[in-house]
Amino acid sequence: MITNTTRRFWLAVLTTLAFLFRNRSLRKWLWVPLLVLGAGFLIPQPMVVPVRDASLTSWNKKSFWAYPWGSSITHKGIDIFAEKGTDVLSATQGIVVYVHEGGKGGKSVMVLGPKWRFHYYAHLNDIKTTVFKPLSTGAVIGSVGDTGNAVGKPPHLHYAITTPFPYPHLYDDEAVQGWKKMFYLNPDVWLRP
Repeated sequence: MITNTTRRFWLAVLTTLAFLFRNRSLRKWLWVPLLVLGAGFLIPQPMVVPVRDASLTSWNKKSFWAYPWGSSITHKGIDIFAEKGTDVLSATQGIVVYVHEGGKGGKSVMVLGPKWRFHYYAHLNDIKTTVFKPLSTGAVIGSVGDTGNAVGKPPHLHYAITTPFPYPHLYDDEAVQGWKKMFYLNPDVWLRP
């Protein structure tokens, strides 16, 4: 596993399955979490650009997996530039799984969306949502800022999409940390019509 979110996701899934399997009277319910996992892949994923009034020129499509990129080695998302305070929108429907202040991302929000994909919004100026809040596509979750390791840089939203389920066809044996590309999806691909 490559992200803390992925580790927590698999810990919850495997703990639930182990609990159901070990308890004989509950084994008959073992199919329920498996059904929920399968159903998650069937939820449609319509997406919007996660910064109000941003256009396709608001980010560099070559910034995904750019390197060298500080202590992260590679840039695992895209930076969408906008005026400080511009609304950051939920790119998809989903549920807020955490809000955080500190570290490289500064003020950040993680949303679990369709297809079991985690949408990460970082460097926010402020956060306008709470943990476990259900979101519709386009709901305001915060505003563009320059927090975390973006202090002193132009205000932008760092937007990344991760998945706990590897996509082996995305493995890149020529890129730095290319094996991790199986777990990080290029947001540019999903945001362009």
